[in-house]
Amino acid sequence: MSPLDNPSWSALNGAQARFAEGSGAARRYHRDVAPFHSVPSDPDAAAWRDLARLTGPGAQVVLNTNADLPADWELVQHTPAVQLVDDGITPAPDAEAVRLGAPDVPEMLDLVARTQPGPFLPRTVELGAYLGVRRGGALVAMAGERMRPDGHTEISAVCTDPAHRGQGLAARLVLAVAVGIAERGETAMMHAASANTGAIRVYEKLGFAVRRETKFIAVRAPLA
Repeated sequence: MSPLDNPSWSALNGAQARFAEGSGAARRYHRDVAPFHSVPSDPDAAAWRDLARLTGPGAQVVLNTNADLPADWELVQHTPAVQLVDDGITPAPDAEAVRLGAPDVPEMLDLVARTQPGPFLPRTVELGAYLGVRRGGALVAMAGERMRPDGHTEISAVCTDPAHRGQGLAARLVLAVAVGIAERGETAMMHAASANTGAIRVYEKLGFAVRRETKFIAVRAPLA
């Protein structure tokens, strides 16, 4: 089985174990790093019990899994998605891109709130390299590294302020982030909501290919 079949499980038990909480067959990122929880690809009843203990009664969690939910877990939200992987991209540095870090987090959170690229929390920036473009001193576009399943790095939080779209900033930043991934000898990968066909077309033009269909689900743990 490929690490990409269960990327959060691979990352939390490997390159990003320092950001992991949990025991047995359940893991999650630190709460202020990323919202993702994870269980093995074919979780048994014990794995779901481990996850329930980790989350607490009635807690809502986010999973990237195709496994069937036990009857006592409630499905809250279901987002179909695709997983894309490098199939011939050409990583390229960008002269306008600047490295983002902890001092930039308030602006990053504001940009994410206005553009909704997906989950980004106060410490997500610690997961890897984040690059941004500033215009007039303001952060107008960014992209960075999130999950790191074995041999791969996910490019995520790709977003551009609406007033600055149509200039290719997102594509440029994706390729700039990919430079560091290639230098580590890893393969770039991404996730995109299936409904976001425009973004998927852009990523395919850059040289990514859809590897599989997947889903992100929000679920609520049993009350007891």
